[in-house]
Amino acid sequence: MPLTARTAAAQVIGQILRQQGSLSSVLPINQTKVPESERAFLQELCFGTLRWQPHLDAYLQRLLDKPLRAKDSDIQALLLLGLYQLTHLRVPDHAAISETVEAARPLKKPWATKLINGVLRRFQREREDLDRQLQDDPVFTSNHPAWLLNTLQRAWPDQIEQIIAANNTHPPFSLRLNTRQESRERYLARLAETAIAAQPTPFSPVGFTLETACDPRQLPLFDAGMISVQDEAAQLTADLLLLEPGQRVLDACCAPGGKTGHILESTDDLQVVALDSDERRLGRVRENLARLNVSAQILCGDASQPDDWWDGQPFDRILLDAPCSATGIIRRHPDIKVLRSAADIAKLAQLQGKLLDSLWPLLKPDGVLLYATCSIMPDENTRVVEAFLTRQPEAVCELLDVPWGTPQHCGRQLLPNENGHDGFYYAQLRKNGIN
Repeated sequence: MPLTARTAAAQVIGQILRQQGSLSSVLPINQTKVPESERAFLQELCFGTLRWQPHLDAYLQRLLDKPLRAKDSDIQALLLLGLYQLTHLRVPDHAAISETVEAARPLKKPWATKLINGVLRRFQREREDLDRQLQDDPVFTSNHPAWLLNTLQRAWPDQIEQIIAANNTHPPFSLRLNTRQESRERYLARLAETAIAAQPTPFSPVGFTLETACDPRQLPLFDAGMISVQDEAAQLTADLLLLEPGQRVLDACCAPGGKTGHILESTDDLQVVALDSDERRLGRVRENLARLNVSAQILCGDASQPDDWWDGQPFDRILLDAPCSATGIIRRHPDIKVLRSAADIAKLAQLQGKLLDSLWPLLKPDGVLLYATCSIMPDENTRVVEAFLTRQPEAVCELLDVPWGTPQHCGRQLLPNENGHDGFYYAQLRKNGIN
């Protein structure tokens, strides 16, 4: 029997609260459990509740007489998504409450229906008082967990309000155009002819943003491989690699293949090796490259263990889009607010340094390694690169003469922009000397 969107959302969010998966891994499985007509609502409940989880949880902690047990994370999820409906959606209050109560029944916890009804009705009565009680709580007002808010305030004291606002919004819907096949001006005119409003991105010469998100498959020439969904910040990669025909290029940590496709679109006659450690995600890479009608040598392997997959032929260019905290793309992956912790940053920085050390010997003299993350944490970005430079005297961090981002001691940092690009970091490292 199909589940309602609310019951399925409780299962998705409950798994994430238990740290048993991410939104991108858990939601698709559960979308098949609800009628097709409810799938958009399921997505809205999951993304919206997780986007506002710190704010909603501050309410919930004051509404519960005692904390829920860990095994009742699905009930906690129902309470949160009930609060989300009451605070952010146009669902009538009576329907939001009654339907959320009903959503508990398939979870086989009959005691929970009375609790959910009581908590949500109490919220209706006491919301103004709760808002007054919580007005000085930075977690509530910023809608960020304390560890993340404190880290961002230390790193970006002058930009913290911009970052918070961007993290709490819906992301823009940005795409990349293969301008070697059609100019951006001509493609935007093509969209205008079909009443689709779009604007060119200010920094990427191949990007544009739709005023209203849609299924990209409905856009002209999507199936022909002319356009790809990609944020403007990620679109800057290909130009920073300084590609030339005939070069041998490694895209390490390549899945899902957006940057691989852009590299191959941008320059003829490249020998591209696309590497990732996740065979399942490499399936997405193959699909994306096939749609773009480009090809690469696709390998499954650990970038930190090149002896297991490298053929010994050095590379002219290496893209290391390193695993990171993804704190620059929270608005696209709001479960980051729940899944990440302060301890993760140090672990990721250690891995990032290991990846740089492992891949550097694969680069030719005078070659370029582009280090990139979708993090806005200095500990994962400029400090990782600074430490790497002390270990590799032949490595030079090039000055990026570009009109975007904030210059760092090493590299350049883009911060998430409420109406523009995501948060991203780039450092262009050149190898001097002779191997």
